Amino acid sequence: MAMADVTIRGAGIFGLSIAWACVLRGARVQVVDPFGPGAGSSGGLVGALAPHVPENWNAKKAFQFDSLIMAEGFWAGVEAAGGVSPGYGRTGRIQPLADERAVDLADERAENARTLWQGQAEWRVCPVDEMGSWCPPSPTGLVVHDTLSARMHPRRACAALVGALAVRGVEVLAEAPDRGQVIHATGIAGLEELNRARGRLVGTGVKGQAALLRFDAGRQAPQLFADTVHIVPHADGTLAIGSTSERDYDDPTSTDAALDTVLDRAMQAVPLLHGAEVIERWAGVRPRSRSRAPMLGAHPLYPDQFIANGGFKIGFGMAPKVAHVMAELVLEGQDNIPQDFRPEASL
Repeated sequence: MAMADVTIRGAGIFGLSIAWACVLRGARVQVVDPFGPGAGSSGGLVGALAPHVPENWNAKKAFQFDSLIMAEGFWAGVEAAGGVSPGYGRTGRIQPLADERAVDLADERAENARTLWQGQAEWRVCPVDEMGSWCPPSPTGLVVHDTLSARMHPRRACAALVGALAVRGVEVLAEAPDRGQVIHATGIAGLEELNRARGRLVGTGVKGQAALLRFDAGRQAPQLFADTVHIVPHADGTLAIGSTSERDYDDPTSTDAALDTVLDRAMQAVPLLHGAEVIERWAGVRPRSRSRAPMLGAHPLYPDQFIANGGFKIGFGMAPKVAHVMAELVLEGQDNIPQDFRPEASL
């Protein structure tokens, strides 16, 4: 195993996952974040690990597929090491089909999935009455059921990584000098730094609002995607609904009528949710690179240092493989990062 000192700046999902992957390779690691673990968008509520649709296949979709397949083993290892559950479960997803055009498209994607998903997951078109009482109404009487989607509780996932790292002697520090190889996983602050340095838009923040309900759909209930809303049952008997995608906002952490609209749409799509108590409302800003893909590799501003940023809506789903390729790059000199994920794609 490689032995190296690594400093990771940022204790969101990318920073913590990369720290864990480096520790597993024998590295001595320090994680530095003045705001603590999961303080930004990684401290949200939803946790929908959902794949891109199986069509128009590209490096980003293939990378995400690999990461979703890796996720079960990754999170089981984290939980076994630290004793904290991330709330992970590959419980699948149900999506109502609105009309015959949607059914035809879903059938095409089912055929594509048989090849692209390599027999490791299914995308099927099913009648509503085969899916049980948790299945939402569908105008066509048909839904898509995929077995690749998974769920986790974002805060619990960050806590699970912190617990596993602590067992290995790694704490999240408020401040510390750089030591050894340096990886910047600083989210929106890191993108804003690049914007200022380059004098143009390299990345931006997109605000999301979500809610947590007291509603136990069942520990193995699939997540739902209905009327463009993610509805995610968690292992602790709560249920998350979200989220908005707001480019323009005044307060990055306030919730407002936009979340009320999302909640109303969820209740209309899934009548079972009517009357469920909203126990938390949350808002945060997710880092989105200009290319819309994660930004991984050599840092554009700091020679001989690295960047892992731009997870946006897919950061938790991408985290296992992002951690793997970044640890390979930093500790072993193996560069397996897709071309579209390199920082220059957003510069």
